[in-house]
Amino acid sequence: MGSLVSILPAMDDSWIANTRDDFDLTDPEHQQSVIRHAERMIADGVPTRLTADTPLEARMAMLLARSRQWLTGNDVRLRIGVIFAMWGEQNRLKPKSDDNPHGENSLVTKMQQLEWACRDTGVDWHLYAVDDGCPHGSGQLAQEIAQQHELGNHVSVHSLAEALPAESGPLRELANADDSRKAGAIILGAMQASKDGMDAVVYTDADNSVHLGQLGLVLQPFVENGTPVVLGNRKHPESVLVKEGARWGIGIKVLRHMQRMIGQVIFSKGILDTQAAFKLYEIHLLEKIISEPTVYDFSFDTDWILAALKQGAAIEQVPFAFIDSAAESASITQGPMTTWETLLFGLEKQIRRYGFSEGNARAMGDVLRQEISGYQDLEKLIDHLPAELENAGEAEFGNPEVMSPDAMRSWIKQRLCS
Repeated sequence: MGSLVSILPAMDDSWIANTRDDFDLTDPEHQQSVIRHAERMIADGVPTRLTADTPLEARMAMLLARSRQWLTGNDVRLRIGVIFAMWGEQNRLKPKSDDNPHGENSLVTKMQQLEWACRDTGVDWHLYAVDDGCPHGSGQLAQEIAQQHELGNHVSVHSLAEALPAESGPLRELANADDSRKAGAIILGAMQASKDGMDAVVYTDADNSVHLGQLGLVLQPFVENGTPVVLGNRKHPESVLVKEGARWGIGIKVLRHMQRMIGQVIFSKGILDTQAAFKLYEIHLLEKIISEPTVYDFSFDTDWILAALKQGAAIEQVPFAFIDSAAESASITQGPMTTWETLLFGLEKQIRRYGFSEGNARAMGDVLRQEISGYQDLEKLIDHLPAELENAGEAEFGNPEVMSPDAMRSWIKQRLCS
């Protein structure tokens, strides 16, 4: 797809003027409005490219219109399972109200989005909502919501706690639901999707950050090219990305540099957005991937990508719209450095397991394991930056010529001793 340098095809100025430059995940009118604009684009002609200063809502509508247009033109019958994990989602599952200001009515919204995208098409969708051991009853709440909704027959609610302990299968190494950090629930959903005969699985987040009306964007390469792994990429120039204010200090460059070097086999292929919760996996490949999970935490994204690479599977990336739902994000609840501890140590473990740890990747992995004892050490680094990385950007992260593993080791030792 091209860059954002072209203009819209002829449309009246009032149409553009009436689109928003913001999007409230808690407001049903915003959900309805972007669909109306997507339908108008389909009727008038879907733009191939938009300028970077086009209002956010119009850019979202373009992606939704592309998705819907492809789905209505697709003549291949598909059964698609869409999975999300629930932990602490009791507020976002419910609508917004005075006493629930961050409510997104997320399960109902997902059903409505998928129904719109797939209506009168060959795609049969099913949502798998999996309780990841939520102490606040997210699973029970989701079950009640589904039972009361006209689209509820498209929803299955599962409980990881009820599936454990498992004597065999992908969950056999997971002692209990408390030991899972998202991945256990996603794996359980994938297992059920496989049993139900789904052709592919798409996983997303429990909130409304990813509009599921975009389903056609990940299905198109899967159907037309036979690509078994399709990754949503928020860094693509045609993506719509809205994130809350920076969650980390200047030392985030240190963590990204380490991450890119350890995971060089992934990042060198241009896969820079490993954590985007909008990914498609062909079901038979996924059955192989989850048969021996390396981790059950939220570093599983890289685990699955590495397993796919090890299998020699083709991977494509597509743009999509992502609106950050930060107010009740698990990474905020758990603490950002706890998140980064999991991502870095998980990635290093996965790299070694799949035989991709060599050269600078191995050396930086050694630095991580030998010098960082946990998130407390990362907290001592996050507000500081070595001189080598002061002017580094995306292209420089992970380059040993910018900052070598030995130089990183020396800097970390100095910081932790100060």
